[in-house]
Amino acid sequence: MADFFKSHRWAKWQTVGIQQDNRKKKRVEFRIRQIIGHLRYVGMVQLICSEFKKRSDGRRKYLACSDLKVKARQILIGYRLRWLIEIFHKQVKMFHEFQDVAPNNFNSVISYVHWVYCAYILLNFSLPGIAENVTSQAEKQKLVGQIVSTKEKNRVIQMLSQFGGVQRYKEELQRSTLAI
Repeated sequence: MADFFKSHRWAKWQTVGIQQDNRKKKRVEFRIRQIIGHLRYVGMVQLICSEFKKRSDGRRKYLACSDLKVKARQILIGYRLRWLIEIFHKQVKMFHEFQDVAPNNFNSVISYVHWVYCAYILLNFSLPGIAENVTSQAEKQKLVGQIVSTKEKNRVIQMLSQFGGVQRYKEELQRSTLAI
């Protein structure tokens, strides 16, 4: 497609602004060139060449859309959303053991997917005990593991400090060793 847009330089660049979820920058501007052409085995399509307006250093993207009524700005937004979904799935696979499922039936797949998404949501929203400057998934998982281990220690310390707590803790240990 790069050669196609090089041979069709008559198409002028247009500036398109898209809102962003970033706190520092509210808007990102792109330069786009749009051509309607025929793509083999597909038919008439919109072909779009886009790049960042300020830092274009070889980061051009070539997009195609078969709906001729859609504006170029909507196509850019759609591709950005699709890319965010791809990143989301990559993070879920990397950090939440999503690929390690061996289900017996479809209901177990559904419940596993729900558990994985719940874990993702919990880790990406502000958790108590985790500072807001921690952004990486691995660091958040490590901190959650530390919180869980400290809660178990706190439970044991609380049980031991109660009346008859030592005896109850001994009984709990005996039950757990018998279960093994």
